[in-house]
Amino acid sequence: EAVDIAELIAGKKVAIFAVPGAFTPGCSKSHLPSFITAQEELKAKGVELTICIATNDAFVMEAWGRTSGGADAGIRFLSDGNAELSKALGLLIESPVMVRTKRFSLIADDGVVTHYFPAMEASDTWAPNVLAKL
Repeated sequence: EAVDIAELIAGKKVAIFAVPGAFTPGCSKSHLPSFITAQEELKAKGVELTICIATNDAFVMEAWGRTSGGADAGIRFLSDGNAELSKALGLLIESPVMVRTKRFSLIADDGVVTHYFPAMEASDTWAPNVLAKL
């Protein structure tokens, strides 16, 4: 089912992070777990919803959320399968295999980005860096 991200985040303070691919080593071993373990701290700082985005299809994102424990931790996994959001944000990685999203994190309050974390180093986008700025 299609999700309107503007509707989903309206009136909420949210953390959104994007990864190049579900089930990839760095994303599965570091990036995602950093947000899983940070859920209580993020909530304590007013974050009502955490969203993970990748260009994998919705079935892959659902499976990654379920098998990683991320969905159980309260993280919402969304597919940017057509890379519409990634393109709109200027964060697209063209690849001969598939289009991917550049790694990033952000905090938005009622749809307005208040903090943006680009990936100069992968860890720049992990939850501890996000928490340090809130």
